Amino acid sequence: MVPQICAMLHKIKHYLAMISLQFGYAGMYVITMLCLKKGMNHYVLAVYRHLVATIVISPFAFVLERKIRPKMTFPILARILLLGFLEPVLDQNLYYVGLKLTSATFTSATVNILPAVTFIMALVFRLETVNFKKIRSIAKVAGTMVTIGGAMVMTLYKGPVVEIFHAHGHHAAQQTSSESADQHWVLGTLMLLGSIVGWSGFFILQSFTLKKYPAELSLTALICIAGTVEGSIVTLIMERDFSVWVIGWDSRLLAAVYTGVICSGLAYYIQGVVIRQRGPVFVTSFTPLCMIITAFLGFVILAEQIHLGSIIGAFFIVMGLYLVVWGKAKDHLNKLTSQKGAAATELPLTAVPETAEPATNERFPSKAPPA
Repeated sequence: MVPQICAMLHKIKHYLAMISLQFGYAGMYVITMLCLKKGMNHYVLAVYRHLVATIVISPFAFVLERKIRPKMTFPILARILLLGFLEPVLDQNLYYVGLKLTSATFTSATVNILPAVTFIMALVFRLETVNFKKIRSIAKVAGTMVTIGGAMVMTLYKGPVVEIFHAHGHHAAQQTSSESADQHWVLGTLMLLGSIVGWSGFFILQSFTLKKYPAELSLTALICIAGTVEGSIVTLIMERDFSVWVIGWDSRLLAAVYTGVICSGLAYYIQGVVIRQRGPVFVTSFTPLCMIITAFLGFVILAEQIHLGSIIGAFFIVMGLYLVVWGKAKDHLNKLTSQKGAAATELPLTAVPETAEPATNERFPSKAPPA
């Protein structure tokens, strides 16, 4: 019984890992929104987030991967510096601005186009293939288009407020802040779209980097170090007031620690492990679950309003997203089959030189001296 359970867990370990991360990301949306509303600077939050992740991950990377850590070269260093800019600096700062200008629920729903953007980038960089003669390839393309369409609905159509549990008190309390947010809704959406492009680029580059530097913990620690240094430089340029660096024992410290440990340290490592085996598109295909969790937490904790446009757009995003997931369902099995086939064809080739030499000696024996 125990071996069967272990075998089953081994088969679904990638799914369990990505589902667990979505719960972690959902908590990040709510906690981050709380500290931004209390006036924390988003540049400083990004720096502290990766400083915490560096402190937590570096000891494990130093000890556990000291024997398998590849030699550092300039091309790998350049990729790490670019990774440290794409996600820790570009993606997170644009994301924090978009979150502040919209809402936690809208932000988590908009992030659902991440798999579509990642899929398009993967096609460009030949990490994904499309064969229009196969129904699953058509599903991947159609799902990408439906997902983008759903994101456009959420962006261009807000619609009336959908009252859940008849929360009239919440509506009255947030009417003023909601009207103020409407003025910046489009700008916030553009910031979120820019954040998603940076995040997708991070996944693609991480996939390429892991092929040259297959040490997930060490790569995670180096990305966090690069993000801390580069983010500090950006913060010093954008913010001349040093008082923004001061945080207390409140939600700001909680946000830095939570996002650093869960959403940077553990997330980079787990995503790196899964990307090596299943690819970047698989990693990004679980974001709808995060949207559902965040919508519930945002309504209960932050008293956020849910608009009809968000519900309609989210429906199309989820439908398109799972078309992509269904289209990719057998990609992993096909990859394993091709690898086994390649290994099978290599075995006879390596055996030829060993059997050929004795045959040659038998066919052309050396001349024996005359009796």
